[in-house]
Amino acid sequence: MPRNNLRTCTLFQEFSSLAFPGQDYAIFGSGPLFAWGIRSHISDLDVIARGEAWEMATTLGTPSPAPSGYGDMVQLSGGRIEIFDRWIDAAWDTDTLIDNAEYIDGLKFVTMAMVVQWKGGSSREKDKRDMDLIYRYYGRRF
Repeated sequence: MPRNNLRTCTLFQEFSSLAFPGQDYAIFGSGPLFAWGIRSHISDLDVIARGEAWEMATTLGTPSPAPSGYGDMVQLSGGRIEIFDRWIDAAWDTDTLIDNAEYIDGLKFVTMAMVVQWKGGSSREKDKRDMDLIYRYYGRRF
């Protein structure tokens, strides 16, 4: 399955235009699945940010409590881009996620191994469907 071209996707174009510094963010959630061609569509982009990237986000929107109750988030582009200062709970270290992220088409993504760990541990139906797609794409390597 070929990767999706991020440069032609409006959502990724919008995010790229923000010019966040690569050392301080990583795209998480379903974003990596779209980048690798595992999903053909996503409706929003979840991004974890620290340092300069988080500071930039707070100048573009007003921080509010994250839905998880852990940390803060800034919604941009009508809520289609959500910037989080941390991921879900203390078990997910923001620095580790960002420092180990990989570049795809000039954007930084949390590794697929971390996406599998997150979605595999989730009870949400959406994440279960994503895990089925991941297993079909990779086989049962994870």
